Amino acid sequence: MSKGFASTYRVSLLAGLTLLAYGALGARLVWLHVIDRDRLLASIEMVRHEIIPEYARRGDIQDINGALLATSVSHVRVGVDPTMVRPEDSPKWPELARLLQLPLAQVQKAVTTRYRTAAPANLVFNFAKGSSPRSEAVPAVPAGRIPTGNSPDLTIRNPLEAPLPDAEAAPESAASDENDEVLGEPDSVGRKPVQYVKLSDDVSPDVFAQILKLGIKAVYGRNVYHRQYPHNETAAHLIGYVNRMEEPASGIEDLANFFLRGQNGWVETEKDGKGHELAQFRTREVPAADGYSVVLSLDATVQRLAEDELEIINQKYHPKRATIIVSRPETGFILALANYPTFDLNHYNEVPREEMASMQNVAVSNLYEPGSVFKIVALSGALEDGLVTPDTLVDCNIDRIDYMGKTRSLLHDDQGDHFPGPIPVWKVISKSSNRGAVQLGMRLGDDRFYHYVQAFGFSEPTGFPVGGEPGPAALRRNVPQPGTRRWDDLTMTRMPAGYSVAVSPLQMHQAMSVIAAGGVMLKPQIIKQVKDSSGELVYRFDRVEERRVISEKTARLMARLLQGVASDEGTAPGAAIRENGVNYEVAGKTGTAQKPMPVTLASGKVVVRYSEHNHVGSFVGFFPASDPQVVISVVVDDADERFMGKTAYGSVVAAPSFNHLGEELIPYLAIRPPSSAQSSGRSLLALEGGRR
Repeated sequence: MSKGFASTYRVSLLAGLTLLAYGALGARLVWLHVIDRDRLLASIEMVRHEIIPEYARRGDIQDINGALLATSVSHVRVGVDPTMVRPEDSPKWPELARLLQLPLAQVQKAVTTRYRTAAPANLVFNFAKGSSPRSEAVPAVPAGRIPTGNSPDLTIRNPLEAPLPDAEAAPESAASDENDEVLGEPDSVGRKPVQYVKLSDDVSPDVFAQILKLGIKAVYGRNVYHRQYPHNETAAHLIGYVNRMEEPASGIEDLANFFLRGQNGWVETEKDGKGHELAQFRTREVPAADGYSVVLSLDATVQRLAEDELEIINQKYHPKRATIIVSRPETGFILALANYPTFDLNHYNEVPREEMASMQNVAVSNLYEPGSVFKIVALSGALEDGLVTPDTLVDCNIDRIDYMGKTRSLLHDDQGDHFPGPIPVWKVISKSSNRGAVQLGMRLGDDRFYHYVQAFGFSEPTGFPVGGEPGPAALRRNVPQPGTRRWDDLTMTRMPAGYSVAVSPLQMHQAMSVIAAGGVMLKPQIIKQVKDSSGELVYRFDRVEERRVISEKTARLMARLLQGVASDEGTAPGAAIRENGVNYEVAGKTGTAQKPMPVTLASGKVVVRYSEHNHVGSFVGFFPASDPQVVISVVVDDADERFMGKTAYGSVVAAPSFNHLGEELIPYLAIRPPSSAQSSGRSLLALEGGRR
């Protein structure tokens, strides 16, 4: 029955359809919010959630005076989102390419390629886990060790006080440091939208400001830091470098990475469908913690003087390699460590393969037979044990000697001196007699001589933390030990004169430093302090005594005897330093060692023999002898080719460089003249029985 326009049937049908619609809507809401809730939330989270990294600044490396040796400079990493490119921006691409210094075709390809059919492997942003170092106090490091993240020497806490997000939780829309592209979720045909393409990661802030003025909506930038080395080649083998991935590769950069690296921060937020951040939905903001600065004991001026001296050596003699080391004898800290050849830290990746050896820190890693410099071991030991005095006579004309029941042949003397009779010990060292040094070693005997070899540090690493120092096993193989197969009947006739033993330039420098330091062996160190980003002291390294090698009395006597080497009667008068009529009492020792070289016999067999045309010349010393203030080592390898078949003696290729560098250091380091020096410039050998 119908009652007007709204019949019962029509009302029932309308009500039923309305209830059905609301029921379907309710069912859909239940499906979305209850049944399929987890899957949908995960999808939304993946699409909308975003982690924006904030990059930390890597700490500086400074010299002892605060000069920058390595620093991080702010740049802008510029990228484009092709999905956001507007047609009206097309005329701006040439100007963008010009500002980025990129080919126009490369920019056009980046902004027009919107899809990829296959994605590069794993483009997920990956945060480096760890914490930035912080300390509650300023502890010293008595052991001279570099701490790591679990070092017991330093109380470490995380200044961010918030855990870093797991790499797996980071969305695919976040760009990694080095990836050129970031891809989104695939569509129905398997194509992935290109959401980010890196155009350049080396744009200056000024240039980026000009890019922003272009008003290109799809182009954006992010602040990053690039490592720079202001002095290029200076101290390259010590400083080391970080690679293109901003990962430390060598040197202090690698050793002190715990302090230098800093800690990246991040912002957890959401973005809309167009990729714009919804700042109101930020859930966490963690600021970046900049790295600490590392202060070296290195003095950039002294380092440059040493490197300039190496260049002079190169111009004169064209050696295969050369090394200069400068240190403070009272602390053991290194002021300069220079090698030739070297390389430019800012262009480390441009070093040709055939020149890769230039990147080796030969002062620390290279082993060589030291020759006569090694004679300080036998002489120091014989004096310390009371077996000789400076006046004890030694017959250096004999070519054979009976030792331990056998007749042994002695080395010839390089200088060709034929003494009228036995000579005193002080002259044995000033004239650098091989036969005299061997007889001093024989007075000690195998075991006591080897004891002093060990005491002077020649069978163990110095512990210098950078440069690839050989390990204990490798060093022991190159230092024969009594009772072993490598200690034969010839060893004692060779080793006291610096043959049949291989050492590094730094080991020889440390051994001479024992005498300069009053008989105490000090650990050679290069890091002096660590400071936080505000310049506050966090960590410091102090003088480290390894052991007493000889008494202070013997060390003083050795210093006086070694003055004879740099006198007019010694092997290296060219090393003497006389300024304004004052003798600066240079004490040191020359070294000239034949190099073992491969020789091909007529049969085709290759054997190793000592060469008469390849030598290592050196001079290692300190001054003033009565108050040592600086130790200098000069080692020149294979300079013979410039001598027309003659020997490149240490007195010729190394001693003059010691002299020149020493003269330059006197005013710069304010080296005090010896109070006992006489204007005549005579060496002071008359100590405890010694005489000229």
